[in-house]
Amino acid sequence: MPAQDKFRVLIVDDIPETRENIRRLLQFDNQIEVVGTARSGKEAIDLSSEIKPDVVIMDINMPDMDGIQATEAIRRKIPYIQIVILSVQSDQNYMRKAMLAGARDFLSKPPSIDDLTSAIHRAGALAQEERAKIAQAGAISGPAKNQPAAAAVQVAGKIIVVYSPKGGSGATTIATNLALALKRDDSSVVLVDGNMQYGDVAVFLNEQVKNSVLDLAPRVDDLDPEIVKDVAITHAASGLAIIAAPPRLEMADRVTGEQFGKMLQFLRNVYNFIVVDMPSYLTDTALVAVDGCDLIALVTTQDIPAIKNIQSFLTLTDASEIKRERIFFILNRYDKRLRITPELISTNLRQPVNMVIPFDDERVVINSINRGTPLYLEKKDHPISKSFTLLAGKIREQLAKIETELQPGIL
Repeated sequence: MPAQDKFRVLIVDDIPETRENIRRLLQFDNQIEVVGTARSGKEAIDLSSEIKPDVVIMDINMPDMDGIQATEAIRRKIPYIQIVILSVQSDQNYMRKAMLAGARDFLSKPPSIDDLTSAIHRAGALAQEERAKIAQAGAISGPAKNQPAAAAVQVAGKIIVVYSPKGGSGATTIATNLALALKRDDSSVVLVDGNMQYGDVAVFLNEQVKNSVLDLAPRVDDLDPEIVKDVAITHAASGLAIIAAPPRLEMADRVTGEQFGKMLQFLRNVYNFIVVDMPSYLTDTALVAVDGCDLIALVTTQDIPAIKNIQSFLTLTDASEIKRERIFFILNRYDKRLRITPELISTNLRQPVNMVIPFDDERVVINSINRGTPLYLEKKDHPISKSFTLLAGKIREQLAKIETELQPGIL
């Protein structure tokens, strides 16, 4: 195999003997080249950005930043790099966390040479394929105006899940208008309908469902940017990309949680923002989206049942070790006449309300939905439309803050 086609590997472990033992094991495989070693998760992030390996062999337990956090940070920055996690703990909970962080494989320590090299070969082949696809997409589309060519190769988009645990809270309206408000000349956006049974995103945008998530999820291991763009519906009025829900109810179970999660992660390679509209009930696909996203736009209204459901959801995310910083809390249809204020909600839930969308004549919103013309496009000067513009700006700021906190030396 030519030198340039070797699988380039970075070894990460806080114990020097372990790093050296792995390096020695790998030196007997002429298709594998160890290009670096790191002693910590933070160092792994730095080195990955610098040397861009195909595969990172990552210990899960390290003192400064664990392998799960480092894996998530690396995959967000450079999506084609594949991570193989090594751990002395082999229970399902650790394995699940590793996979949700973006790891490609999970091996118990110490791994056998056959298991380790096989995992590297699988991960390395995928990394090189993904790298080539991203480079090809960049070459086809060209760099954005005033950007160097290298900038077109890597997108590393952000996944925003819009979710309310109570139906009728306006989550789909928010997801649709947020996606439109995020879209700019320098920002590509795809709106994904995550409600496999009763998805209405296409209806909200007055688009016929020609293709759907069913055209992507089952072939998730063979995707490339051109396939994604062929399947996505282009909203005629805005150019927004849409991945619609299955067209019929009985098709919902054809998309597994694993497929949906992999599809969302691949979309990072194609779009700057991936906005996912989720159902109120937590299906396998919804749970995978929540676990694997960058930000949860959590929607409530001022009624007690909605707030109670928010409390239950926050209890679940706390138990799943999802940091509260990843939750952007939205109070929708805020009516100043009601006694339940944003401050009261924040205090009771121990979660600050980040954004308030005002209550207005409900007929305005309903009419825009019935016409299939989102309010953000139809009446940009309307107070609710202005709220969506503000919401998009605040979400950009929150994502930038999270990204900064993931940088080495910050955590």
